[in-house]
Amino acid sequence: GGTACVVTGQPFDTAKVKMQTFPNMYKGLIDCFVKTYKQVGFRGFYKGTTPALLANIAENSVLFMCYGFCQQIVRRIVGVDRKTKLSDLQNAAAGSFASAFATLVLCPTELVKCRLQAMHEMQLSGKIIQGHNTVWSVVKGVIQKDGPLGFYRGLSSTLLREVPGYFFFFGGYELSRTFFASGRSKDDLGPIPLLLSGGFGGSCLWIAVYPVDCVKSRIQVLSMAGKQAGFMGTFVTVVRTEGVLALYSGLTPTMIRAFLANGALFLAYEYSRKLMMKQIDSY
Repeated sequence: GGTACVVTGQPFDTAKVKMQTFPNMYKGLIDCFVKTYKQVGFRGFYKGTTPALLANIAENSVLFMCYGFCQQIVRRIVGVDRKTKLSDLQNAAAGSFASAFATLVLCPTELVKCRLQAMHEMQLSGKIIQGHNTVWSVVKGVIQKDGPLGFYRGLSSTLLREVPGYFFFFGGYELSRTFFASGRSKDDLGPIPLLLSGGFGGSCLWIAVYPVDCVKSRIQVLSMAGKQAGFMGTFVTVVRTEGVLALYSGLTPTMIRAFLANGALFLAYEYSRKLMMKQIDSY
C-alpha cells in the first residue's frame, strides 16, 4: 500500500514541499514543474523517493497494524464484543490513535525526504553553500550536526498533523465505503469504489491539516541552515511576514496527490490484505 502511494504521488509531493518551503520562487504548480524540469531534469521530481518509500512503507505498516489493535481498544471502551462491527466514527477514532504510533517511524524518514526534495532551492536561496544529494549524505549530515535526535526535528508538528488528520482520513474512507456499499458488506466493494473512497479519505486529511504540514516542512528543511524555531514560532513568523495564505502554498499538487496516491494506497491495501487472508485460510 505504501509503495503504491509513493509511486503514484511522488512528483506532486516534491512540488508540495518546494512550494511550501519557498513559496516566492514559484507562481503555481505548472511553474514549479517547468522550473524543476529545466533545472534538475525529470529525476528532480523523484528526489527523496528512497526515504519516501521507507517512510510510507514503515508508516503504513505500523499504521494499519496499530489500526486493528486500536479498533479492539475502542471496542473495549464502548463495551462491545471483539467481533462487533464499529461505526464509521469509531473507526475514525481508532485510526487517529494508531497514527500516534506511526509518527515515530515517519518523522525521521520524512525529514530526510523533505531535505532532499528542497535541496536545490536551499542552495539557490543562499541558505546553504553546498547541498547533500544522496540519502546517506543527508543522514550523515544530520548525525554530525544534531546527533540521532536530529531526525526528530518537527516531531511535534508531525504529531499535530497525524493525529487529527487520520481521524478525517479513516472517517472519510469509511463514510465513503458505507455510501458505496448502500446496505451491502463493505468488503465486497470493487476497485473503483475503493479508489474513490481512498481518494476521498486522503482529501479529507489534507484539507483538515494542511497549514500544520506546511509549518512541519519548513522546520525540517530550513533547520539545515541553522537553528529553527519550533512549531508556534515558525507558525507566527510565517503569518506575520508572509500572511495566512502562505500556509496554503502547494495546496493544488497536494490535493491532486492526495486523491491519486491514497486511492492507490487503499486499493493496494485492501486487495493485498484479501490475498493474504486467502493464503492464511488455505493453511
